[in-house]
Amino acid sequence: MENTKYIEEIIAQLVTIVTTYGLDVIGAIVILLIGNFVSKKVPLLVTKVLDKKEVDRTVTQFLGNLIRATILIVTVLMVLAQFGVQTASLIAVLGAAGLAIGLALQGTLSNVAGGVMLLFFRPIRVGQYVEAAGHGGTVVAVNLFTTELSTPDNVQIILPNSAVWGSAIKNFSYHATRRVDLLMGIAYEDDMDKAIAIMKNVIAADDRAAQDPAPMIAVSELADSSVNFTVRVWCKGSDYWPLKFHLTKSFKEAFDKEGISIPFPQRVVHVVKEQD
Repeated sequence: MENTKYIEEIIAQLVTIVTTYGLDVIGAIVILLIGNFVSKKVPLLVTKVLDKKEVDRTVTQFLGNLIRATILIVTVLMVLAQFGVQTASLIAVLGAAGLAIGLALQGTLSNVAGGVMLLFFRPIRVGQYVEAAGHGGTVVAVNLFTTELSTPDNVQIILPNSAVWGSAIKNFSYHATRRVDLLMGIAYEDDMDKAIAIMKNVIAADDRAAQDPAPMIAVSELADSSVNFTVRVWCKGSDYWPLKFHLTKSFKEAFDKEGISIPFPQRVVHVVKEQD
């Protein structure tokens, strides 16, 4: 009889709980299901729209995760409110905790902010050669916290995004064309017009050298040991270094063939002997 009475009391308590909180539990379950559904569909929709706009994939993933997390947080707060929990005080506590965490991780958060700015404004892109924060290299990846560069000798450089965004960025690959600048010197006794004609022929023989804008060769300096020419040639960005190296070698070979000398620095020393 005692066991039966005990069971009846438990059942009565369960009935009371179900009667009192049943609708709240059902409402909470419905809110959770809807919130979970929305948290999956909305980020996918945003990702598709951004992909059509050709926004960087890292940006779309970040925004999708941020939207999903926001929707889930709102869903949890609505469920707690369904059971009578004072969400205002909970939000205040979470805000204070978030502020404390933000102050502790302000360096990391500044990197996130820098990463977001780099991803949105895109002053640098993967595959471009840039100089930023005192380092130069080809951009391998732009993440939320760091930017990865690879130097020409295949050394990996990891830079915090805040340093990259907060510094002057020199992007060598931004424009499709670049200008090759060379400084060539000949001896004072050599013919300047002949040297200019030789360099023009060498440039014209190379298909990588653009004719528009036209190459420029000008006497720029009367140095201590040589007459110096400034040579400027436009080319595709990918041809910059091959053309620069080739022109330097070809000018030297053409000058040697035509009897134009490239002098080295010289000093004339006068020795004065004292007479007895």
